[in-house]
Amino acid sequence: MKVLTHKQELCTGCLDCEVACSQTYFKTSDRTYSAIRIIENNKTYRARKCTQCGECINMCTANAIYRDRNGVVRIDKKKCVGCLGCVGYCSELVMFYADDQEVPFKCIACNVCSKACPTGALEVLVSQVKEI
Repeated sequence: MKVLTHKQELCTGCLDCEVACSQTYFKTSDRTYSAIRIIENNKTYRARKCTQCGECINMCTANAIYRDRNGVVRIDKKKCVGCLGCVGYCSELVMFYADDQEVPFKCIACNVCSKACPTGALEVLVSQVKEI
């Protein structure tokens, strides 16, 4: 399973990760289009990003959310009806949407943000999960 991890002690809050994500997927430097959000609290930075828990999969009435072969939770844009139920359902607040987009978006552990991180605070980990 692929998942993005954040080492809080290394994060400086530069937001390069947010910009890299929004540029890659939406061709804009507007950080509201990023699937990772850096939250500051008392000069400490925390990354809000999808943990790939998959709780949103079963709640999607359009069956547009699924887990790929790498364990990453994805949204099938062709099946998504844009109801935004997954955005409201996500307990981690990591399913995002933009007013000018038809479907929500989320982190897919693609590694773009970790490559942009100057301190190495972000990393995509791959773990082997055995099927039972």
